Amino acid sequence: TMLGIRVITSTLLFSAVVLAADSRPVCPGPAALGTVRCHSHVVTDQNGNPHAGAGPSGYGPAQFSAAYGLPANAPAGQTIGIVDAYDDPNIENDLAVYSGHYSLPSCTTANGCFQKMDQRGGTSYPPKNAGWSLEISLDVEIAHAICPNCKILLVEADSNSLTNLLAAVNTAASHATVVSNSWGASEFSGQTSDSYAKAFNHPGIPITVSSGDSGYGVEWPAASQYVTAVGGTTLKLDSNNNRSSETVWSGSGSGCSAYEPKPSWQNNTGCVKRTVADVAADADPNTGAAVYDSVRYQGRSGWFQVGGTSLSSPLIAAVYALAGNGLSVFDGSFSYSHTSSLFDVISGNNGTCSVSYLCTATSGYDGPTGNGTPKGTGAF
Repeated sequence: TMLGIRVITSTLLFSAVVLAADSRPVCPGPAALGTVRCHSHVVTDQNGNPHAGAGPSGYGPAQFSAAYGLPANAPAGQTIGIVDAYDDPNIENDLAVYSGHYSLPSCTTANGCFQKMDQRGGTSYPPKNAGWSLEISLDVEIAHAICPNCKILLVEADSNSLTNLLAAVNTAASHATVVSNSWGASEFSGQTSDSYAKAFNHPGIPITVSSGDSGYGVEWPAASQYVTAVGGTTLKLDSNNNRSSETVWSGSGSGCSAYEPKPSWQNNTGCVKRTVADVAADADPNTGAAVYDSVRYQGRSGWFQVGGTSLSSPLIAAVYALAGNGLSVFDGSFSYSHTSSLFDVISGNNGTCSVSYLCTATSGYDGPTGNGTPKGTGAF
């Protein structure tokens, strides 16, 4: 009967909602003036609590490498700098658990693969913070997953203040060949002044920044003219880990900067100033990464499933390292002249806007995914 059809349809819709995972920001915001928030989202259980399991859920190294056609190793001499706030006292042990589970090479202080510094380059580490510890686990483990033979340098800022994080960026850039930042804040009028901008102006060192997790809208430092702004996608795979579809993740940040000048390598006409993003990678928590973290977050520890553009930034930083081409990279420009080495994301949106490509995927360049996602390393 017609009534029966209605009941069946309602049941199917309800099932679909139940099966779709919910998530929550790991670093709640909005951040106070002069501070930033991290850009990770953790999958939650039916009660809204972070889901932590005894084994991994989410994508691992094999899924990402197959989906994006990535090589097994980078040229010698690559170090990925990870900049985050506060201390994760367990990160080296957690990375060992992650590496062991996925049969990755060991990455430890003892073998010279892993190093942790404070923002001054020393060992006076800041206080522990559970949310940022989960962020650190995501960043470090994904960097190792994508580039197993890269060295990893974790630089921990004293706090989530911009002043401290910018000091940490400079420290990372003085030791690493690529630097990833998975954090941001609202734009502000002083962001183009030397006291802020020059922390990201390190020619020959690609610096990636997550574009944000609040949908259409621009954050800094993703808007900086000196960085590669990384948006987010929903990445779906088939049973052989081949990329079956990729669409805009609704949380991916994008749009026109209010303050940053338009770089010479951007020629889209919808923004007078800098446009975010440049490239993208997986960020949807529903297609997120398996992350191991033993610092108790919201009373839980173990294997989490984590997304957000906090996932896409270290992923793209590691692809830069795999390419080993940093000395030829000028700010975020390289992908613009190498679009044949990117998957063009052509569906999905992150909100509504007056110039449609700034919030809706289309053929060629668009705001949420930039020029696209990695198809090998040729665009990096």
